[in-house]
Amino acid sequence: MRHPALRLLVGLFLGAVLGGAARVEKNEPIPRFVSLRSDTVNLRIGPGDRYPVEWVYHRKGLPVEIVGQFDQWRRVRDWQGTEGWVHQRLVTGVRNVIVKGAQRTLYAEADAEAAPVAKLDPGVIAHLLECRKEWCRIETQNIKGWLTRGDVWGVYPDEVVR
Repeated sequence: MRHPALRLLVGLFLGAVLGGAARVEKNEPIPRFVSLRSDTVNLRIGPGDRYPVEWVYHRKGLPVEIVGQFDQWRRVRDWQGTEGWVHQRLVTGVRNVIVKGAQRTLYAEADAEAAPVAKLDPGVIAHLLECRKEWCRIETQNIKGWLTRGDVWGVYPDEVVR
């Protein structure tokens, strides 16, 4: 191509079509929380298909923390501390949390004196809607409410989520 403007347009088009998503993700912070995209996700001991599978997750939506990356591979840590590598296409930016500890009360408002909405067992996965100070608003099985930040895993201590 002899015309620099045309070469630039073609380059921008190909970059957007072929690598736009990867380029945007490279600007994402590490560490960060994401969720598993599929019901079956292989956790490998290294960043590539040639590395053995150490663990297989069977929980779509499970929150994991990206703690490193290499090319198209993400080093993740789950809520129990297990770490390994997954391909980038097996995670999504959707923010979920998992209830930890004992059974937790979900409140109608961000206040322990508010009306209870539901009881959540440990291991319940919920969609993270927002966090303000020590409270996070979540949704699970079409039920929305508030839990304290310490009752869930998948959000940082001072993180503001809107």
